[in-house]
Amino acid sequence: MSGQFLMLVVGRGDGHGDSGEMCLQILAVSVKVASFGAALMDFNILTMSIAPRDIHEAQVQFALERGLPAMIGVLSTYRLPFPARSFDMVHCSRCLVQWTGYDGQYLMEIDRILRPGGYWVLSGPPINWKVNYKGWRRLPQDLEEEQASLEDLARRLCWKKIAERGPIAVWRKPSNHVHCTQKLKAWKSLRFCGSDPDAGWYKKMETCITPLPKVRDITDISGGALEKWPKRLTAAPPRIRDGTIGGTTVRNFDQDNQLWNHRVSYYGIILKSLPMGKYRNIMDMNAGFGGFACALSQYPVWVMNVVPFDAKNNTLGVIYDRGLIGTYMNWCEAFSTYPRTYDLIHASGVLSMYMDKCDILDILFEMHRILRPEGAIIIRDHVDVIVKAKSFIDRMRWNSKIAHSEKGPFDPDKVLIVDGSEQ
Repeated sequence: MSGQFLMLVVGRGDGHGDSGEMCLQILAVSVKVASFGAALMDFNILTMSIAPRDIHEAQVQFALERGLPAMIGVLSTYRLPFPARSFDMVHCSRCLVQWTGYDGQYLMEIDRILRPGGYWVLSGPPINWKVNYKGWRRLPQDLEEEQASLEDLARRLCWKKIAERGPIAVWRKPSNHVHCTQKLKAWKSLRFCGSDPDAGWYKKMETCITPLPKVRDITDISGGALEKWPKRLTAAPPRIRDGTIGGTTVRNFDQDNQLWNHRVSYYGIILKSLPMGKYRNIMDMNAGFGGFACALSQYPVWVMNVVPFDAKNNTLGVIYDRGLIGTYMNWCEAFSTYPRTYDLIHASGVLSMYMDKCDILDILFEMHRILRPEGAIIIRDHVDVIVKAKSFIDRMRWNSKIAHSEKGPFDPDKVLIVDGSEQ
């Protein structure tokens, strides 16, 4: 299946470059056992899979046990916990989502998180209904009406259908909303949203189109063009260059990269198992610009970059622009995953950030829940916070040690290491 849809999208010869450049990040809705995401690894494509919690088939757990990015998620009342313009492609293979129900809100949410020029790939009902309606045990007239409604909704979102072959259909989002603005004025059937497009934490869906950043020319890409991979990982993305992130400059961004390269090198000294290929699933609980994940790109790992929803700056869009993945989170709540799903957890400044919001012991218990046996935790914070955390961790019967930061003994920041392999 993955090869067939890549031929439809990547192999069209329409001047959009190779697969590594065009489809760096994909969201898979309903993951089964994540074979789709696993197959795309060979194409240098990172796939985030989401699926609801299911007592019969723990799809997300299967994916994470295979070492693939996944989290519990569902299209329902609230937006998905991602910023606008996050994914190059969204894929649905028999995910049984009512795309045209609820006034089309679910497909409008897909439109919100798709990048300009991004692709929506649908495999399953109602596509190719003339051949499959008997096997689906559906009435052909119902499926025909369902596909007509879907085609109409995609047209009103200003998407263009670029291919349909067998059970797969592909639509493409426009690279800007110049034409779309003119069409909406004529149709008067949909409107542009007025709320923050990047708001993705307990933000209710709306029946409207998320507007793309304005452009000067109809050939421009809204929000700015991204660098090709792998330069994209370290180059300052458009959201940094255009000043979207308050108080942040390209120089700040470059300094952050250098800082985390230095810190990760030091982590490899105080946690000797880090550079040995022991870890696959890694979580950064306070990711910032994604510098920690970027510095780990030399290893065969993937990082779930978490940005607290109430952080001073919303940097999750920058993380996605770099070719990385992540989500919003409130660490006073439980993370949307199963127990024992991450090999390494990194928490820089998290405990001090939540000191007056909830009990840090609850956050440590959440780390304990999602950490795999023999996994490791790196907690970086002020010495007073580290000492307090150490007292809790000792009572939890974890083996831990406090180390100086890479700046030496006079730096107020300390590093607390929990190494499960030494338990």
